[in-house]
Amino acid sequence: MLAGDPGPEPLALTRLVAVALDEDLGPAPGRDVTTQSTVDAHARGRADVVAREAGAVAGLVAVPEVLDQVADRLGLPRVEVTWHVADGSVVDAGAVLATLAGPTHVLLVAERTLLNLVSRASGVATHTHRWTQALTGTGARVLDTRKTTPGLRALEKYAVRCGGGTNKRMGLFDVAMVKDNHVVAAGSVAAAVRAVRERFADVAIQVEVDRPEQADEALDAGADFLLLDNMDTGTLAATVARVRAREGATGHVDLEATGNLALDRAREVALTGVDYLSVGALTHSSPILDVALDLDPRSVAAPSGARSEEPTVTSVTAEERVPRP
Repeated sequence: MLAGDPGPEPLALTRLVAVALDEDLGPAPGRDVTTQSTVDAHARGRADVVAREAGAVAGLVAVPEVLDQVADRLGLPRVEVTWHVADGSVVDAGAVLATLAGPTHVLLVAERTLLNLVSRASGVATHTHRWTQALTGTGARVLDTRKTTPGLRALEKYAVRCGGGTNKRMGLFDVAMVKDNHVVAAGSVAAAVRAVRERFADVAIQVEVDRPEQADEALDAGADFLLLDNMDTGTLAATVARVRAREGATGHVDLEATGNLALDRAREVALTGVDYLSVGALTHSSPILDVALDLDPRSVAAPSGARSEEPTVTSVTAEERVPRP
């Protein structure tokens, strides 16, 4: 797990893994017709989780959950995991991330689900790390958005943190974002902000602006921070200066640049004085990091005198599992 980070919410991770395994194995307990036909049910083995390319690592937090759920479904002992790196590490191609030892059935049945999650999360972390490096020394940080893969938000936002980025709101419930359609519906920025304050006094309110004069209206309405949308560098710098000039009265207001942002423009945008750069592509367009599971052929063996019949299979639903801390 990323040092100092609570990781994805445990129940969300448990449910995610259960759904992913159902996709691969069929409804719980499911089956792997190839592994269960070709590998002795009592064989044990050892395998390495290996990064095939360089990048930032994330998603290792999901590995024990996948292995444990597979072991429970198959009625087999759980796999022992030896960690060689932690989430958030930046590794070279060929780095061994973890070594797994246990029933070969569990290793092979869990393989693709485990790799899908680690590869996806590590791809997000690697992309985020590039942005973090580009912004070094500017004082600005890169933010994610709600443009996440349905069902994977908790893991993908954790991956952003592993890459050195920052999460914005987790959903529609924790931060109010007043956008153009809300302004149209409410009648004005002030009316929209006032309505949120009256209904949900506990949440911070962000207002989207795309012209410098709109920043004044948002500040007058009492916005806590501003989303500066699709501005060229000159307009962005002017808007930042306009907001900062009022800080004696308003206090510091966080400013977030978004829209048409690319790595080659990252420092230019950051140096306008914004606090954050919001990049939806961190989660909606990051390619995976190639991660593989290599089974050591020397380690595969069935215990002496072991019977070849299948072990008893037990069905464990996501609701029956107890999330680990």
